[in-house]
Amino acid sequence: QAQLVESGGGSVQSGGSLRLSCASSGYISSSSSMAWFRQAPGKEREAVAVITAAGSTSYVDSVKGRFTISRDNAKNTLYLQMSSLKPEDTATYYCAAVCTLTGVGCRTIDVRSGPHFRYWGQGTQVTVSS
Repeated sequence: QAQLVESGGGSVQSGGSLRLSCASSGYISSSSSMAWFRQAPGKEREAVAVITAAGSTSYVDSVKGRFTISRDNAKNTLYLQMSSLKPEDTATYYCAAVCTLTGVGCRTIDVRSGPHFRYWGQGTQVTVSS
């Protein structure tokens, strides 16, 4: 049974930084695409950043230049470095792993692809105050 556990959330002031971590266990290999999603109260869950098995990354426009997704396969950990945080970044952040699309869909998965992942973490809260 695969498991994802997020950490690193918290409360910061506008302009601050946080680094989220997602530790994976079970059958989530370095060949798995992974992603960060977020959901604010009253809003739909949105993809923030995706990293494919090949290491390609994509970001939602609102975080480009401020957030960086990365992975350490030796540690089975996914990261999201967040800088220049804004109040609108306030949300619960979830990591996700193992693409459920088929074939080329998983090789080219990006932030526009939707929540097509098999495993999800429990979420970590990020609150940015102005």
